[in-house]
Formats: sequence, C-alpha cells, structure tokens
Amino acid sequence: MKKIIILHGWGKTLDKWADFLKLLEKQKIEADILKIPGLTQSLDKVWEIKDYVDWLKNITDKEKGKIILLGHSNGGRIALAFAREFPQKIEKLILVDSAGIYHNELPIRIKRIVFKAIAKIGKKLTSSEKMKNILYKAARESDYKDLDENTRQTMINLISTDIKPILPQIKAPTLIIWGREDKITPLSDGILMNKLIENSEFKIIEDARHSPIFTNADEVAKIIYEYI
Repeated sequence: MKKIIILHGWGKTLDKWADFLKLLEKQKIEADILKIPGLTQSLDKVWEIKDYVDWLKNITDKEKGKIILLGHSNGGRIALAFAREFPQKIEKLILVDSAGIYHNELPIRIKRIVFKAIAKIGKKLTSSEKMKNILYKAARESDYKDLDENTRQTMINLISTDIKPILPQIKAPTLIIWGREDKITPLSDGILMNKLIENSEFKIIEDARHSPIFTNADEVAKIIYEYI
C-alpha cells in the first residue's frame, strides 16, 4: 500500500477532506493528513517558512525511506520549500493549486496592506467587531478574522514568501494538479510551476476552482492513483 503525507491549506478543520481521504483509501493509498501549526494545531510563536520546513523534517524523520508529499494551496508552498531543502527525503511531490508564486498586482498589494494594518491595530479594535469584520471583508479573507495574533503574523510572513526562485531546484518527480477556474492561485501559477520544475507533469481539472480535492475528488484521486 502506498502512503501519502498531506499538507492542507488554510482552514481550521479537516472536515472537508473526509470524502477525498475515503477515495484514496479505496485506491489502496494510505493518507496521513498533518495538523499544521497555526491552523489545525496551536502555534505558540510567529513562524517563518523555515520553521514549517523544520517542523516537517522532524515528522518525516520518523518515516522509513522516502515519502510521497502532497500539498494543497499553502500546504503546497510548505511542500515546495521542504522538497528543495531535503530532496533526499522526497520520492514524489504532488501539488494541488499550490500557493507560493509572489504576486504584486494591486488587489494583492491591498490585501497585504490590510493584513498588516489589522495586525497592528487589531488589539485596539477588540471592542468593535463590526469594524474588524469590515476590514477582514476588505482583505477578502474570511478565515483571517478567526486567527490568533501569532498566526496572523505568520500568514503575513508566508504570503510574502516567493517560492518562484527555488522551483528550478526541485528535483523530485512532481505532479501538478490545477483547477482551471481557480481565482485564488490562478492557472498561470500552475503553468509557471510546470515550466520551472523540470521533472513535472501538469493536469488541469475543468470547471474546478481552488479546491478540486473537494469539488472533483474522484477525478483528482484517479489522477494521483495513476501517477504514484
């Protein structure tokens, strides 16, 4: 039986993953979805991307041999950073609508400005839930308002990290899966990753957005089964 270690994206629970995990199980694929510090696990300080790489190394050190690593969205960002730092640990890398390409278009710059403003003045707004919700809505990040201060600053650190320069250094065989209608990490990001990661394959999920593992779980599970 093959085993995949999964790094989920932004979210406070793993409930949405249940159907996808069952499909992998039917394909005789064991899936170990990790609880990520700051999201599905507590975080006692502000982290940088390197902290996540070190955290994942401590976990994978307990595995026998190389691993198959799947990262969705922000989980893909962590997976890429890890694969570059510890190529000897990766058998295959699977990216699903991965974050990591730094964008500086106006809407993204506005989001960063709002995030930083909230981080600075958040404590002063504790008596005004209405005002906080307005700022969170302006940032177009509904989950952000539920994060603690350490995770808010960690989010800023992560979305400010550009993974693009390290992509040519990724040596593991890589499967890139992308929803064609993704508005969060656009299809152009997936195309760029495929271009820069030498040993990579690219699969587009039609009519899917940012999370085809939830909306098109059967198709994604089939692609993964055939790949590994």
